[in-house]
Amino acid sequence: MKPLHYYFMGTGTWFFAYGLQSVIFAWLVTMVLQESAEKVGLAQMAFLLPATLLMLLGGSLADHFGGKRLAIIGHLVAATAPLFLTVVTWLGGMSYTTVIIFAVVMGCAQALVTPARDGLIANLAGGNIQRRVVQASMIQFGLQMTGFLVASFADEVGPIRILLIQASVLMAGTFFYFRMEVEHIPSPNVSNNMAQHIFRSVQTGYRTVRASTYLTGIVIQNCAMGVFFMGSYIVTVPLLIRETYGGSARELSLINALNSFGFILTILLLLRIGNVHRQGRALLCAQGIGAIILAGGGLELGLTSLAVCIFLWGVCGGLAMTMSRTVMQELAPPDQRARMMAFYAFSLMGSGPVGALLSGYLVEWYGPATALIISSFAMLSVVTYVSLTSTLWKLDASKHETIEPLATEEQ
Repeated sequence: MKPLHYYFMGTGTWFFAYGLQSVIFAWLVTMVLQESAEKVGLAQMAFLLPATLLMLLGGSLADHFGGKRLAIIGHLVAATAPLFLTVVTWLGGMSYTTVIIFAVVMGCAQALVTPARDGLIANLAGGNIQRRVVQASMIQFGLQMTGFLVASFADEVGPIRILLIQASVLMAGTFFYFRMEVEHIPSPNVSNNMAQHIFRSVQTGYRTVRASTYLTGIVIQNCAMGVFFMGSYIVTVPLLIRETYGGSARELSLINALNSFGFILTILLLLRIGNVHRQGRALLCAQGIGAIILAGGGLELGLTSLAVCIFLWGVCGGLAMTMSRTVMQELAPPDQRARMMAFYAFSLMGSGPVGALLSGYLVEWYGPATALIISSFAMLSVVTYVSLTSTLWKLDASKHETIEPLATEEQ
């Protein structure tokens, strides 16, 4: 089997497990434990915060030791979290605290897996990065949607079976990454003092991002997406389903699956039409239209209306996520790709805890429907600002060469 196929299979196992977690975690906190909006926001922040704090470190480690090795370690760490929660639940000791521990361990694992996985694809792309990113995105969101659908049976089968499936799938991912043969391009000038070297390595990645107005624009819109879109998705929408429509795991899974289905439809279209040349323009238009559509979900026109809005929002998200990842991959220096993708993930995940907390308080103050509308128009404002002030609108990444970093680790 080709290395790229093992990569896709390893990536697929993570996103299937992530789809399970997205539903089961929100279901446990929101509907089983019946926690308040503030505590729901804090719980989601507990998952996102470790990834935020460790993501850049994970990217630097992947550049130096290889993305394959970090991905294997990350999958092994992640598998311990559902096993822990399974034992706790079986013993009758599930509580808000144990669910938070589960979230923290998964967040730490994600900090290792995400930059390692995203940094690997350029080495396996065979010179066609955008197409490989699109293919990987289709597999990711397809299996994530499958995970959502499996998690929809949580009410019937209970959390233990779902958690055991999650642990088994994550263990399978370690096998696929282990079997993958990939050349590692090590970062030069490795210092004998590893701690000092890692710090300088992160610093170098930061300077490289700042050196490019394109990458800076990607990071700004990513931060806004983490605050306003991610916070809405993981906090506001589950609370809207619970408080306005009286839903449970099945409704939550359906909404999540429709969002992923929207992603997949866009990705299939991208595979058919080929490369998009104005990636920056496509990204900004997709984010702006998506913000308007998401606001429609807060009009309280019924669960069907919310489902349609989340689906169409996913259609826009499929284009936005693919274009932003493509720009980062195509412009990144080869020996810094994992770090560039770590900054990409960091800008999204790093603002996610803020978004989760903010969304929790917005729901407490104004209710879930109004909170969704506020976040949507805040995102639209940021997209408008970036469109008017950055160079992203004119970007055609296929005509730009790889960025040369302005600094090395030893500077």
